[in-house]
Amino acid sequence: MIARVACAALQGVDATRVDLEVDFARQGMPAFTLVGLAEGAVREARERVMAALRAVGLRLPPARITVNLAPADRRKGGSGYDLPLAVALLEAAGIIPEGSTRGWFFAGELSLAGELKPVPGILPVAILARDEAARAAAGQPPKAHPEGVSSCARQTDAQPAGVRPADTRSATAGHDGTIRGIIVPKVNAAEAAVVDGIAAYGASTLGEVVAFLAGEGDLVRAVPPGMAQGAGGVHLYDFAEVKGQEHAKRAIEIAAAGAHNLLFIGPPGSGKTMLAQRIPSVLPPLTPADALEVTKVYSVAGLLDAGQGLVSQRPFRAPHHTVSEVGLAGGGAYPRPGEVSLAHRGVLFLDELPEFRKTALEVLRQPLEDGVVTISRAMQTLTYPADCMLVAAMNPCPCGYATDATHACTCSTMQVQRYRARLSGPLLDRIDLHVEVPAVPWEDLRSVKGGTSSAEMRERIMAARAVQTARFAGTHCRTNADLGGALLEEHCRLGTPEHTFLGKAVHSLALSARAYTRILRIARTIADLDGSEPLQVRHLAEAINCRVLDRERM
Repeated sequence: MIARVACAALQGVDATRVDLEVDFARQGMPAFTLVGLAEGAVREARERVMAALRAVGLRLPPARITVNLAPADRRKGGSGYDLPLAVALLEAAGIIPEGSTRGWFFAGELSLAGELKPVPGILPVAILARDEAARAAAGQPPKAHPEGVSSCARQTDAQPAGVRPADTRSATAGHDGTIRGIIVPKVNAAEAAVVDGIAAYGASTLGEVVAFLAGEGDLVRAVPPGMAQGAGGVHLYDFAEVKGQEHAKRAIEIAAAGAHNLLFIGPPGSGKTMLAQRIPSVLPPLTPADALEVTKVYSVAGLLDAGQGLVSQRPFRAPHHTVSEVGLAGGGAYPRPGEVSLAHRGVLFLDELPEFRKTALEVLRQPLEDGVVTISRAMQTLTYPADCMLVAAMNPCPCGYATDATHACTCSTMQVQRYRARLSGPLLDRIDLHVEVPAVPWEDLRSVKGGTSSAEMRERIMAARAVQTARFAGTHCRTNADLGGALLEEHCRLGTPEHTFLGKAVHSLALSARAYTRILRIARTIADLDGSEPLQVRHLAEAINCRVLDRERM
């Protein structure tokens, strides 16, 4: 007898359908053969599954077993095939009713004691199951290729606490290809439940799944936890705690309003890291669609907490300067998202920027421009989202005190040049704002007056973002940082005074074409914060003032 069970393989942050087929032949010498381009963890599933079956009191009769993972030309990895393999073996052996697995997606790792253990990437699998359910309802055949980012909303349809396969089959399933739902480890159930339009069930042991499929037990449908912390979440840091540094706060407000990249330059102890840590507190809250995108990345990376649903706060990633190219951009023998993808829709903070390896920094050039990371290998090409706001910090010189009036700099001109040369011109061109962060005066440190709070800054930033959302409706742009081509010309028109002013600046500062574009984008954001539709000279002047490295070339 041949049994077929639906499961999935991960490709980047998306899942593709895999049909796990089992041929259970009673004739011939007993054997177990696994085919279908399976990697090590999948090949080892046989030992885990056989031990788990014995642990729950089930034994397979002697047979010649052939397992195929179709399509056979696509690589499969991970331990999530344990559960689908176990139920397929049981159906092929006649231990559970024929057809009881039809319409279900399965994913999960089995322990030797028969317990179901969590696996990464459950959210993309749930999205795949939801999409296949929609196609089946429309009479379309299953699609084997990922469809990209899907939208998500909280489930609102009520469901009885315990549902048997017979109950579900009578309502939604049959032999017409209808998808009934997805069965996963209980720890992953909340993650799968955030996808609207597909029923997600969690189980603790293989025995529970077998009883459920045999119609002898119940599984509880998981309820989506949603974004429990509300719109903006609870932030540990607030800009009200920052004394002084009003110029740096203004730069952060501009950067956050337009999703621009930002570089802090200042001596040690001036508060660069302190400022960067508070940037997520002023960013607009994640929309449900953005939260789903972020959660998919963290699901694939295996970084979701047990029982967690959607990620509710914008990510803040701060890798150490010893991070490798693969650690930043992603990839590896078993590809995983890198730090730039884990910061998707959030902040990637690189402290002590010149201390990072130059080869590691250079891999950021394409993601910062395109918002995605494409990893090409001989067997596959993966794409990870990487639309993040880069925030970096550096000292002005090796000793750190070149711009500090209270300390003497001990660096020679050649040392400073070598230090700055660690950052390539193309990389700096992709950073919109370069801002000096001077040492905080004693008077500001002892001041009892609090600074501008994150709530006040966020209110102005969200107002500017709302203007951009309305402006770019129906286009590929989300924020001013995405402006380019015809849209840049349309929304950054200059009058005669503005054109003359900017022309002089471009010639005197020897600005590149990319730097010119960045200045226009920043000026557009400053005008949005100012409530002004036309760009004015003062907006351009402030934008140029936010690019200190350009001024140093004079």
